[in-house]
Parts: sequence; C-alpha cells; structure tokens
Amino acid sequence: MDAELILDAGRTVEADTDSVLFIGNATLLLRYSGFTILTDPTFVHRHEKVDLGYGLSSTRLTDPAMEIEDLPPIDLVLLSHFHGDHFDQVAQAKLDRSLPIVTTPQARDALHELGFPEARGLDTWERITVVKGERRLTVTACPARHGPGVTDLALPDVMGSVIEGDAQAALKQIYVSGDTLLFDDLEEIPRRHPDLDLGFFHLGGTKVLGIMVTMDAAQGVEAVKLIDPEVAIPIHYDDYDVFTSSLDDFIEATRAAGIHDRIHVLRRGDSRPLA
Repeated sequence: MDAELILDAGRTVEADTDSVLFIGNATLLLRYSGFTILTDPTFVHRHEKVDLGYGLSSTRLTDPAMEIEDLPPIDLVLLSHFHGDHFDQVAQAKLDRSLPIVTTPQARDALHELGFPEARGLDTWERITVVKGERRLTVTACPARHGPGVTDLALPDVMGSVIEGDAQAALKQIYVSGDTLLFDDLEEIPRRHPDLDLGFFHLGGTKVLGIMVTMDAAQGVEAVKLIDPEVAIPIHYDDYDVFTSSLDDFIEATRAAGIHDRIHVLRRGDSRPLA
C-alpha cells in the first residue's frame, strides 16, 4: 500500500522556479513541485575521510559547493543508501533531526538509531506521496544494486528513485539512479516510467578492494540509453578517491554513442532551471 507523508504547509517558502543546484558528489538541492529536496547529503571537505563500513574509508578530493549551514529550509531528504559518502558525519551531526528522509528500509533503521525518527523506508516499487498544502509529490523506489551479486551481503541496499510532481511542476518525472551498476532489473524502470523528463546518473566507476560498485563511463552510457530520459545529468564522478572513471571518460563515451545531445553537465556550484 502506498504511504502518505503530510508536511506543515508553512514549513518552507516555495521557490519561484523549479531548479537544481549541484552541491557535489550525489548531493543535489532540488526545488521541484513546490518542495525543496536534498539528496544524499555529504558536506565533508577536501582531505577528510568518510566511513564505507568494514573498516574501509574514502577520502574526499573536493570541497562541497555549499556548507550545510547555508542550506535553505528543506522539506525532504532523499537518501539512496547509507554510506559515508552519501550521508556523512557532517549530515549526521548537523541535519535537522525532524526532517523526513525517504530511503531504503535498511538505511531507515540505521537512521533511527542515529536519532532521525522521521526516516521512512521504501521497498522496490513502493511509493510515498508527500503533501504540503495543495502541493503533492510522489517518490517511487526503483531497482538499484551497489555491486555484482557476490558482494551483495557486504554492501548496503540501494534505492533508485522516480520523483513525480503535480500539475504545476515544471517537469512531470525525474529519475535518480542511486549508486548502482547496470543490471537486468533496471529494464523495468522505462517500462513503468516511459516518459522521464530528466535523469541524474551516479557514475565514477567506484572501486572498493578492486571491485567496481558504481557505473563507469561505458555502463553510464548504456544506462542513459536504457532509462531514456529527455535530459541526462551525470553526478557522483570525481569527489572521492575511490572513483576510477572520470567525467571526461563519460562525455567521450556519450559522443561515441551518439547521445551527447541529451547530456547536460553540472559542475559543483552550477544550477539550472528545470523548465
């Protein structure tokens, strides 16, 4: 059964224009359909480490484009999975603990233990509708897998997402891949959501102990072709030392595949309207 989350209608000031600001890694500030959404919050600075579990860590190579203290009021956090490069120690210490966080059931449980009681967990293809006054937003959990099958027990569950606005939204549907590799279950996404306007694709070719756990340039191209959004924006491509596949690799691959015309690159600090 689909869930519903009702927010205080006066919680935030509604933005005039639907837009996205790329803060870094997989952290986006989305103003969409009357809501302000923060994705995968990581705000550590260059040379600081984040925890990847099992005694592993990763070092940030860049600074975020914005400090967590400078964020506008947030309605909703969308968290693909619970890893330190997606929900870091700064987020754990400084995010408002009353914020609703939509994520996987596994990450929900971890967040509850950290004192974030409003975390909600979705299984694949479950939906939650967020209501604020007269505005509505639906988040659908989509398949994602953070590594080849043999590593599933050692890696966190991951959620891709389709975000769907109401009739006033600039775009109808937005896809966020989460940290995933290309695998068969992704084929169901375009079958259920054939008219995606915009897709954010987590790339980087992340390797941990020599095993690739996020899409590299070649897989990213195939994912864009499969999911088939009108516009594709690469993110999660150069912020941490575990990345092995650069943004330039992806851009070159999109040109070779003849899909570069639908790629829009955002650098840290860049923003663009969604209309």
